[in-house]
Amino acid sequence: MTERKTRFEFILKVEGKQASFVNKALLQLKKQCGSYFGAIFKTITADNGKEFSGINELLKDTLAIYFTHPYSSWERGTNENHDGIIRRFIPKGRSVSDVSDQLVQRIQTWMNNLPRRILGFQTPKELFLEEIYKNFSCS
Repeated sequence: MTERKTRFEFILKVEGKQASFVNKALLQLKKQCGSYFGAIFKTITADNGKEFSGINELLKDTLAIYFTHPYSSWERGTNENHDGIIRRFIPKGRSVSDVSDQLVQRIQTWMNNLPRRILGFQTPKELFLEEIYKNFSCS
């Protein structure tokens, strides 16, 4: 999942393409973020794959959920771009069970420390931490 404003990436290792596995991973992320989940993620944009069929019931009280039109990958441009970056490390077709948690963490760290032109050559991590500090610090 990608936080839209800062492009901070949260890579979730999902066991399979069934909705139950996607829901389990999202619940895990929601638990990790705690009460900040709804503040960090305002919306989720999913494609129409069956793996997202249960997402509406799971998160409807937390954030807004949008579904793209069929065959309209440009409606999820940031996600498509980030998937391409991840594919540099994990080629399409490689079994997720073969990917270690350490590799997933290294990819996430690398992506979040990569300066981006769209962010004025700042890193997603820098901007994400700024947003967290700005929005959640006690004043």
